[in-house]
Amino acid sequence: MNRRTFLTNASRSAMATGVGLLGAPAVHATTRYAWTMVTAWPKDFPGVGTGANNLAQHIARMSDQRLTITVYGAGELVPAFDIFDAVAAGKAEMGHASALYWKAKHPAMPFFATVPFGLTAQEMEAWLRYGGGEALWDALYTGFNLKPFAAGNTGVQMGGWFNKVINTVEDFKGLKMRFPGLGGDVLARLGAQIVDLPGSDILPALQSGAIEAAEWVGPYNDLAFGLHTVAQYYYWPGWHEPGAVLECMIHKPVYEALPADLQAIITQAMQAAYSDMLAEYTAGNNTALVTLVQTHKVQLRRFPNAVLGRLGKISQEVVAALAATDPMAQKVYQSFHAFRKHAIEWGQIGEEAYSLARSLTSTF
Repeated sequence: MNRRTFLTNASRSAMATGVGLLGAPAVHATTRYAWTMVTAWPKDFPGVGTGANNLAQHIARMSDQRLTITVYGAGELVPAFDIFDAVAAGKAEMGHASALYWKAKHPAMPFFATVPFGLTAQEMEAWLRYGGGEALWDALYTGFNLKPFAAGNTGVQMGGWFNKVINTVEDFKGLKMRFPGLGGDVLARLGAQIVDLPGSDILPALQSGAIEAAEWVGPYNDLAFGLHTVAQYYYWPGWHEPGAVLECMIHKPVYEALPADLQAIITQAMQAAYSDMLAEYTAGNNTALVTLVQTHKVQLRRFPNAVLGRLGKISQEVVAALAATDPMAQKVYQSFHAFRKHAIEWGQIGEEAYSLARSLTSTF
């Protein structure tokens, strides 16, 4: 038997027995994993819901079906606001949501979703991947037995739906609103009554009068929810969520039990999902906005500068006060704040300057 034949036969034997040529156990390429993903979104909802579906399908294709994931919408297996605990406890391997919802778990959570007047979608990805944010996120979630990933972004959102005109910050006083996260804390300081609701409950709450105003995402999702049927004024800009990250968290023990190649596939699939979701929202938002304004006669309004200025000042106070409540939150805040300053400096020369220049030109 020649050397080539020996090596070929030895390799085949190693694959069959699971023992490598040097005596070490070989990875079983045929080992398969079947996981469950619970989400905070209505089943198959555009953008966030379909983003979870696409992520699962992408992982299955990249792994040649070695890792398959069944996706469940909010309430199918777990209520929307309970998925963090479910995945932390290992009741589901994966959860798709936003860290915006977990502020009660730890005050550092919102920084890994979005904060008022914070980072854009592009800047958030840069902070997480190249500015130290991801390492801080890993450290925070380790305490909950979770491995977090950025798995999407909606881009800048809208300022909300109202049935009254907002002329001054006094107009928020007494207003019953669905407004999540730190943005809700800001409005609460102005006297708004903030109500915490999952997305699927917004429309019926507006219809019944349980709330008087609401924020959801932006035109692409708000049109699909039919929010224009119960509110007259649609405000911009979305000062409270300039680049909302969608997270996919994995029960850490099951993630660490995967072979290295499947872990790498998950990482690459998450990065692709982030870019794909942002592209979908960028493509869909203006088309939906045109439909809202031209077909449904929604009144599009910009928050007055004086209102935005006051919201910005209170936002700074709210974010700093939150960070001061916990050493880890303070550490995350310092990293986030430093990167925000860095991003603003470049943004004024780069993206912002170009956008202003483009607005001065005629169309091609």
